[in-house]
Amino acid sequence: MLKLFKVLTLYAIYGLIVGEIIVRVFGLTSDIPQRTITSDHIQKYIPNQSGGWSDGDHEWQVNERGWAGPLPDSFDNLITIVGDSFIENLMNPDECHQSYFLKQNFPKQNFLEAARSGVTFIESFEITKHLDSLQPKYHIICLNDYNIKESISNIEAQSDITQFNTEKQEFVYGKMKAPFAKKILYSWKFMYYLYNRFPINFNKTDDVPKVDTYAIPYLEQYNKEFRSLLDYVAANYTIEDKILVLKPTATKELAALLESYGFKVVLLEDHGEDWTFGYDAHWNCYGHEEASKQITQALKSLNL
Repeated sequence: MLKLFKVLTLYAIYGLIVGEIIVRVFGLTSDIPQRTITSDHIQKYIPNQSGGWSDGDHEWQVNERGWAGPLPDSFDNLITIVGDSFIENLMNPDECHQSYFLKQNFPKQNFLEAARSGVTFIESFEITKHLDSLQPKYHIICLNDYNIKESISNIEAQSDITQFNTEKQEFVYGKMKAPFAKKILYSWKFMYYLYNRFPINFNKTDDVPKVDTYAIPYLEQYNKEFRSLLDYVAANYTIEDKILVLKPTATKELAALLESYGFKVVLLEDHGEDWTFGYDAHWNCYGHEEASKQITQALKSLNL
C-alpha cells in the first residue's frame, strides 16, 4: 500500500508539473493583476504589473498610478475615463482602449483611464474624487442600470465592492476576499486553469472581468433606492464636470432620470454582435472604436 501511495504521489507531482508547463507554454489562462486598497478605500492595482491575456497575443500593463493601460504623456488638459471592466479592457491591446481612440480625435487633450472590474456607480464617483488632484477638465463615467443597482447595499449586499446604504445614508467599503489564496491561485497557472474549468467562488463577484448582459429595467423595480442614491450623489459631488456614458444595455428611462439631476448623458446606440467577442459580451477593438466615435460627438458638443 505504501509503495502504491508513493507511485500515485509521484504521478500526481509529474502531472502537476506537466500541466503547469502546458498551460504556460500555450497561454491557456489569463494573468490577473493583483489589487490593493488605498487609504481612501479605492480598490486599484499594485503599480507596474504586466501580464498576458489567454484569448489574445497582447500583454496588458498596469501603470505607476495603479490603473490598467498607459499613462498619458501629460496631465495637462486632462479628461479621465472611469468605469468597470469595459474600460479596464484587459482583453484588448492598448491601441484598442478608449483613451487611445479619443486621443486620436482630440490631440490637444490627454486621457487617463481609471477602471477596474467590479467598479460600482458610487465607487466611480469616489474614484473621481481620488483623481481630482490632477485637475481634470471632465470625468467620463461609463455605466448602465446594473452598476447603479449593485451600488446599493440594501438591495443586495456584496462585501468585496464599494456600496452605499440608502437607508442609513452611509458607505459600505469593499474588502478583498482571500487575497493570499487568490495570489497563489493566479500564480499557479495549472490550478487556475482547473479553477476556471471547475470554478469555486471565493466571493459573489470574481476578479475576472464579467460579461455585460444586464438589460433588466432595474429603475422601475428600485426607483426609490435609485433616487435616494442620486440625491446623495447630487448633494456630495460636483455634477458639472461629469459626463455619464451609458452602455447600449442601459435604459432610456435611466438616461432621462440622470439628465433630470443635471448630468451630461450619452446613451450609446444599440449595436450588433460585431462589437463584441464571440465568446464574451465585452467590446472588441472594433466595438471600442465605434463607441469612441459616439463619445467623440458628445465631447465635440462641449466645444473641446
